[in-house]
Amino acid sequence: MDIKVKMILDEETEYIEIGCHKRDERVNEIVRFVKLHQGSVEAVKEEKTYQLPLSDIYYIESIEDKTFIYLMKDCYESRKRLYEFEELLSDRNFARISKSSIVNLMKIASIKPALNGRFLCQLRNGENVIISRKYVPEIKKKLRSGKEES
Repeated sequence: MDIKVKMILDEETEYIEIGCHKRDERVNEIVRFVKLHQGSVEAVKEEKTYQLPLSDIYYIESIEDKTFIYLMKDCYESRKRLYEFEELLSDRNFARISKSSIVNLMKIASIKPALNGRFLCQLRNGENVIISRKYVPEIKKKLRSGKEES
């Protein structure tokens, strides 16, 4: 696959064009990757509001009716509920891993079996999150489909 980058004038709208023989999982993965780097979500830390790029998010967790967004080293609070994030990120590289967590699949360093059918997921920042037994098959499926195109 060739990759071409074309410089355009400042007044032109930036765009990405993919030339392919068919739209398969490999092309869909490229689209998901680009979308991941496009969006952001609003969050609060120390009474200041921030726009967090989706690509910087490691995972999102709900604890006692509060939703937290975890980046490499920082943690922010969001007014959105976890189910709202699940809907918002459904076509991105994010997946529900438990009743209270959503993870960015691009931030996973390793996964290994834990107790009772659960899996331990180590993220690239060294943090560990648990994948609940209920969500293991879907995570395996998403990760497997991502590797097949590589």
